[in-house]
Amino acid sequence: MRSSRFHKKRSVKSGLPPGTLVHIGDESNKAAHISVIGFTPDGVEERHFEQIDQYLANPCDGNVIWVNVEGVHDVDLIRTLGDKHSFHPLVLEDIVNTVQRPKIEDYGEYLFIVLRMLRPTEENSFSSEQLSIILGPDYLFTFQEGIEGDAFDTVRNRIRNGKGKIRTMGADYLAYALIDAIVDGYFSVLEVFGERIVDIEEELTVTPGQGSLHLINTMKKEIIYLRKTVWPLREAISFMERGDSPLLHDATRLYFRDVYDHTVQVIDTVETYRDLLSGMLDLYLSSISNRTNEVMKFLTVIGTIFMPLTFLVGVYGMNFKYFPELEWHNGYFILWGLMIALALLMVAYFRKKRWL
Repeated sequence: MRSSRFHKKRSVKSGLPPGTLVHIGDESNKAAHISVIGFTPDGVEERHFEQIDQYLANPCDGNVIWVNVEGVHDVDLIRTLGDKHSFHPLVLEDIVNTVQRPKIEDYGEYLFIVLRMLRPTEENSFSSEQLSIILGPDYLFTFQEGIEGDAFDTVRNRIRNGKGKIRTMGADYLAYALIDAIVDGYFSVLEVFGERIVDIEEELTVTPGQGSLHLINTMKKEIIYLRKTVWPLREAISFMERGDSPLLHDATRLYFRDVYDHTVQVIDTVETYRDLLSGMLDLYLSSISNRTNEVMKFLTVIGTIFMPLTFLVGVYGMNFKYFPELEWHNGYFILWGLMIALALLMVAYFRKKRWL
């Protein structure tokens, strides 16, 4: 994951009045796109628009209208859409500012919800995208950053095929279905994350190195990011489960209770992985220390074996004129035998002490 996904510049808004629309996030050359699904218990109408004028001139009909906007970098589109539906300027400001903390705000006529949509990637990491939701009595607006794809294909298929209760319930149930799909995506991300932790644990016990340390640091940043993403979401879902907004019906609150339980499970898993990563750094240091100790042990044994041999060589390397042993006919071979015997004797002693 790129570091820019963890740290995005907010200084561009310094000194600007509240409600000023300035996009903060990754810039995209992709054109914004609007998709609208209107449905009743008996049917579905679906339309797609490339221009805001097309949407304003020909909106969908239905008991519940779901408007999905991809590309919040198009500030003019967001402003026009907000003026059309009388959304508060602070809501529009938070939509284009993609570094928001997950939250929920009650504006009376509608609820404004911010959360992050996470999906696993092919690089064994995950992509992160801010999703803003505006929930009204019979409509639902979702605003995505514009990253390719989302987690809502299953929800769209349920609407199109009329499966389950989604076409017979209100906009609040649709909001539940979308949030539930996002939370399920967290489990997919955590499964990949857990597999990476298992792999790095095996690597640390066999061949720890600088690559392992770099991977641990990267995963620690990711788990901190996941923690910051999930913890505030629990508060928002708790409000939807227990709050007194008339936009949320009692029948739907039961489903939000289930999402709340899933969110708690995600938090527990994130905290477990966080503890494991902290312990893995200690495991890395212990592995490096053990390898160093093994090397020092080997070198010490070699040095100890050669110490008496070096002494003998040093003694008979002195340049004295009178050396009795120099006159021995087999002195050279006797010295070699003595040195080999000493070396073998020391090796046997070390093996007996289990130092080798």
